[in-house]
Amino acid sequence: MINRGVAHKTPGKALALVRKELYSYSIAPFFYGITVFFLLFVSIWLFYVQRFFTLNTATLRPFFAAFPLGFVLVIPAITMKGWAEERKLGSIELLLTMPFSEWDLVLGKFIASFTVLGLIIALTIPVPLSLLPLGDFDGGVILGEYAGALLLGASATSLGLLLSCLFRNQAGAFLGSAVVLLIMMFINQTTLTLNLPPLVSEGINFFSLSFHFETFSKGIIDTRDLAFFVLTTVLFLFLNTRVLIFRKWR
Repeated sequence: MINRGVAHKTPGKALALVRKELYSYSIAPFFYGITVFFLLFVSIWLFYVQRFFTLNTATLRPFFAAFPLGFVLVIPAITMKGWAEERKLGSIELLLTMPFSEWDLVLGKFIASFTVLGLIIALTIPVPLSLLPLGDFDGGVILGEYAGALLLGASATSLGLLLSCLFRNQAGAFLGSAVVLLIMMFINQTTLTLNLPPLVSEGINFFSLSFHFETFSKGIIDTRDLAFFVLTTVLFLFLNTRVLIFRKWR
């Protein structure tokens, strides 16, 4: 009976933290800044860098190809305040002494950050909607591409929060997360430029976030890539709880 009670209370505690975090995002000017930046970035990438109207092809793959690169800057900006700000203000000690489990704290931070990212992704929907009348686009492919963007975002967000927990200030958390995400996103590019043995190339590709996103960008939902994003998200969240426990008992 005790376990059941805890199980019922835990989601409520996490949601209370989610509401607190979402409110802090809503009053932060940087949130609106990164939203405008991402929307402009993916639009410029599609229409000016990829020259969409000269492709003469009813596909949005060039549009979604910009998401991994955009995430390298946007996600660190979202997650940098997650734990680094708490450490700077000294409020992390207060959180750790409150009746919240480490999972309550981590899930609260993650759900809030991922909700913000999901909102930013949702705001890009008018772009494909405005292009649908211009060609015979496959709606199923576009849905698969958005599903991949959300899964990629979930994994990258959990990694960003883990890295935020390791830094003492937001600037360090942003730079550290951006560098690590850049490596994790595009490490697979080394296999295209270097003549590596097939086994080594496969190992490098396995750890690349953008490599697992490529199948979704084609509108294909591969269960292996789906499992990769889910498992890495859970792994990074679990490691985040371990870091909190270490800080709690240090």
